[in-house]
Amino acid sequence: MIDTTVFQDKTAVYYTLGCKLNFSETSTIGKILREAGVRTARKGEHADICVVNTCSVTEMADKKCRQAIHRLVKQHPGAFVVVTGCYAQLKPGDVAKIEGVDVVLGAEQKKDLLQYLGDLKKHESGEAFTTATKDIRSFAPSCSRGDRTRFFLKVQDGCDYFCSYCTIPFARGRSRNGTVASMVEQAYQAAAEGGKEIVLTGVNIGDFGKTTGETFFDLVKALDEVEGIERYRISSIEPNLLTDEIIEFVARSHRFMPHFHIPLQSGCDEVLRLMRRRYDTALFASKVAKIKEVMPDAFIGVDVIVGTRGETEEFFEKAYEFISGLDVTQLHVFSYSERPGTQALKIEHVVTPEEKHQRSQKLLSLSDEKTKAFYLRHIGQEMPVLMEKAKSGALMHGFTPNYIRVEVDNDPSLDNRLVNVRLDEFHEEEMALRATIL
Repeated sequence: MIDTTVFQDKTAVYYTLGCKLNFSETSTIGKILREAGVRTARKGEHADICVVNTCSVTEMADKKCRQAIHRLVKQHPGAFVVVTGCYAQLKPGDVAKIEGVDVVLGAEQKKDLLQYLGDLKKHESGEAFTTATKDIRSFAPSCSRGDRTRFFLKVQDGCDYFCSYCTIPFARGRSRNGTVASMVEQAYQAAAEGGKEIVLTGVNIGDFGKTTGETFFDLVKALDEVEGIERYRISSIEPNLLTDEIIEFVARSHRFMPHFHIPLQSGCDEVLRLMRRRYDTALFASKVAKIKEVMPDAFIGVDVIVGTRGETEEFFEKAYEFISGLDVTQLHVFSYSERPGTQALKIEHVVTPEEKHQRSQKLLSLSDEKTKAFYLRHIGQEMPVLMEKAKSGALMHGFTPNYIRVEVDNDPSLDNRLVNVRLDEFHEEEMALRATIL
């Protein structure tokens, strides 16, 4: 038994880097600590516990993690510092050596955070507790709102794909998931807590069901029956796992929104082969075409990596031409970062930082054009928007079913409410549309 009396009236701060899955898991860690008697520290208050949930998708992510740890140690002198997440799993020894860090928890340990906190007395040096990647087996459930209107339901963890540039399988372990029944139960709980929108998150969510003999489509159909949840959004899903039956079901569903996020990574088949991706550009284009056939107004976000080893100028231009021709809404552009231990390091052609930057800027400009054109097509239309709580004095915002960001004058009574609006002109920064409530 854990003696929770030591946690009574203690305060904590949480800092999360990286993906939506990390934010969901941090929220769950916060819930565990709250139930043990720990409250979230107020702004300007020195915390007793600092929890940092790290990312390691790029070298820059590692650097940001170190900076965040140093900053929190300085801001909260004497606090018990816990570091978890992907960087902690991949480089536990390095993290444990950072001044002020007490405990480093790997992927298998973070769900049992309380048992590693002891009496909250500072350690002379950091201690690391991790499990070898091959032995990471457990699935820690998480369905959390945090400070947002939307809930994030973790449906899957880990990845079996081992793309040549990626360390995620080493940081997260093999693909695993909870049951459909357990996901439905968590969705009902979110509805009971007032949740109206749930985002399905994971590392490779289309792979859901591998450990339970079910499928992602089974999950989608079951969640669609949950009363009280108005909206679901599917976060990033691999194109080879986004089946036509899923697309067609979303088109018929009143709860699953016409909003997809599909990683492409490169629009050049030669580079996709170097990346060891499990599809080609023809398959990707067919998925986009299928979505647009049954949901012409669907929002499609796409991940692209520029400057990977082997991406010659010719290959980049080929990728750019392919992406230009896709009927997608927005590009999430990442510059390739070398990760120790990955197979990509064996590829000879190296892209300079300057060229990576130029390619990134070119794709970001293309993304802006596509997003603006998508928004323009919808000006004047009437749509339901789920409003989100705004900071005092700020405009209130929310999203249409197809993920157009809209802004209205702040009205706290509208928080977490679905309201019908007419989409008006662009906001001055062209990042959202102003709207009139009907």
